[in-house]
Amino acid sequence: MKIKLLAIGKTDDKNLITLFESYQKRLKHYINFELEIIPDIKNVKNLSQLEQKEKEGELILRKLVPTDVLVLLDEKGKEMRSIEFANYLQKKMNTGIKQLVFVIGGPYGFSENVYKKAQGKIALSKMTFSHQMIRLFVVEQFYRAFTILKNEPYHHE
Repeated sequence: MKIKLLAIGKTDDKNLITLFESYQKRLKHYINFELEIIPDIKNVKNLSQLEQKEKEGELILRKLVPTDVLVLLDEKGKEMRSIEFANYLQKKMNTGIKQLVFVIGGPYGFSENVYKKAQGKIALSKMTFSHQMIRLFVVEQFYRAFTILKNEPYHHE
């Protein structure tokens, strides 16, 4: 199985980029992982929130292939502890999925078409975080999950 993380917009903070890349490098020991950035929509000042979500949604859906399993990182999603998330990933791997795609949406969330296509929603927290920080949190949780599955000494409970 491959895990792809789709995210809208680039990260400017060099510290966050460095930390992300550190976890991304660690994660490669466990699974094929890829981050794909979808460029920010241009001229968003001229768009309503709904129009912006629709345009971002079109870009997200274009990145998928029919066999992908789409999971949204969404505030309305299911909250899990790290061990539960590790078990969730293990179950997905056991089903023979080729690619599990997680998506970090834009500032207003996802379009209805993206919600309809999604096969799951996960909330990282009830709090709101910047899209740049969420990338780091997600890749760290992927890494943590695989160390849990391998019984390696990273996660303490």
